[in-house]
Amino acid sequence: LLAERLGSFAGQLTETGLKKVQIAYEGQVTQMKVKALTSAGIAGLLRPMLQDINVVSAPLVAKERGIAIEEVTREGHCDYESLITITVETERGPRGVSGTVFADGRPRIVNIKGIRMDAEFGRSMIYITNLDKPGFIGRFSSTLGEAGINIATFHVGRETPGGNAIALIEIDGELPADVLAKVRALPQVQSARTLKFDPLPPSS
Repeated sequence: LLAERLGSFAGQLTETGLKKVQIAYEGQVTQMKVKALTSAGIAGLLRPMLQDINVVSAPLVAKERGIAIEEVTREGHCDYESLITITVETERGPRGVSGTVFADGRPRIVNIKGIRMDAEFGRSMIYITNLDKPGFIGRFSSTLGEAGINIATFHVGRETPGGNAIALIEIDGELPADVLAKVRALPQVQSARTLKFDPLPPSS
């Protein structure tokens, strides 16, 4: 599930031609069947472009499209019990996202483009890259509040004070296109995208 969600995250943010995908496994996850995890990650990655893709067909479809797939396992010390990192290489360069599963069994994003984060995958999310300057969170919250959109969770991370930052926000319901346009027009916002993830199956 984690591999598929990380793939979906990367796929929804990939606008230009995919050249290469690297899926790296660290910690306890290296003891699992990583081939199956890789297939799930590739399926998640390609699904935003090809709706009917599945875990079985994904590696083959990637190969047909000229996308190189690299699988890396690192069994040494890792900050988490298990860590999966998916790095996609496009015409604009590489972009990586890492995730883990904590004791509660829920997959989480812990790193995006080298910026530390701790966020669950929400059903409806907004991904923003911005400059780390005062006022962004207030303006963003006001924009959504005026549109009657409730924020469920708000996670931020940054490279350095005043430098590049990332916000990952879970909202209730959909984000209308006109509100997304207002978010993109806010000072400091470099890009804003909506993301969707299937709800987690209920834990038994």
